[in-house]
Amino acid sequence: MINCRADLNQLVPFKYDWAWQKYLDGCANHWMPQEVNMTADIALWKTPEGLTDDERRIVMRNLGFFSTADSLVANNLALAVYRLITNPECRQYILRQAFEEAIHTHAYQYCIESLGMDEGEIFNMYHEIPSVAKKAAWGLRYTRAISDPEFDTGTVETDKELLRNLIAYYCVLEGIFFYCGFTQILSMGRRNKMTGVAEQFQYILRDESMHLNFGIDVINQIKIENPHLWDAEMKEEASQMILQGTQLEIEYARDTMPRGVLGMNAAMMEDYLKFIANRRLSQIGLKEEYPGTTNPFPWMSEIMDLKKEKNFFETRVIEYQTGGALSWD
Repeated sequence: MINCRADLNQLVPFKYDWAWQKYLDGCANHWMPQEVNMTADIALWKTPEGLTDDERRIVMRNLGFFSTADSLVANNLALAVYRLITNPECRQYILRQAFEEAIHTHAYQYCIESLGMDEGEIFNMYHEIPSVAKKAAWGLRYTRAISDPEFDTGTVETDKELLRNLIAYYCVLEGIFFYCGFTQILSMGRRNKMTGVAEQFQYILRDESMHLNFGIDVINQIKIENPHLWDAEMKEEASQMILQGTQLEIEYARDTMPRGVLGMNAAMMEDYLKFIANRRLSQIGLKEEYPGTTNPFPWMSEIMDLKKEKNFFETRVIEYQTGGALSWD
């Protein structure tokens, strides 16, 4: 997985069949943002009484965070992780994931443009909104060392640095930081509001679930092949990273939902995030920190399990318009 000769001309025989299968699954799950009809969303967004102020806050905050977050993930993959993971089939999946991150960034931009939002306000949230800025800053600090072109694995400390990065990005950034926003937007779609944005988020969530599963497998494989890295100190550090990420996402939930909205509130979201944190901890072999926590949103699991083909090609748009191209009297 790491610290071996990476011969890109010899993809087969595969060492990790699961990595190749995930690459094939990712390709089978391909979609593009323009295929989602945004007409109803544009009409609802442009209607003053179409959404409450709390609902508008949720849409804007999430587009502000996610438009930045997927760029961070893509940069981390392309500028650091791809070079340091030396297995060919894993690299093949990482290339597919990097492309999917580009599609996700495109999707958020497409939503922002379609709805005629102030792009400066949305894209600057990671500077100006504390709950968004803290999450972005937390992720960036784990990229700094390994994105240095001089950085290389091969020692206990540098191998651990890569492992920290993988835990930060797969278990926390994609595995916790995305879940509050996904739940909020998908709950809106379940109420027949902002259905185009919700459909985009549904396909993104499907991709992210695959990214998360791949990352968990990579982390666990590195642990198997390098058991000396997974010492008591590293286990404690990994647990603390997941707990820190959970707390930051709870703060984000409180900021985006100062009052109850869409059949949920910040307290319910806190329970959900603790449930998710337990999952992440157990997936990499650590003990759960929130015993007895249950999932208040079981429908989220159902959405992740649905096949992509569900109405997708029946609803794809050949001729589409963004908000800037439409006239509103």
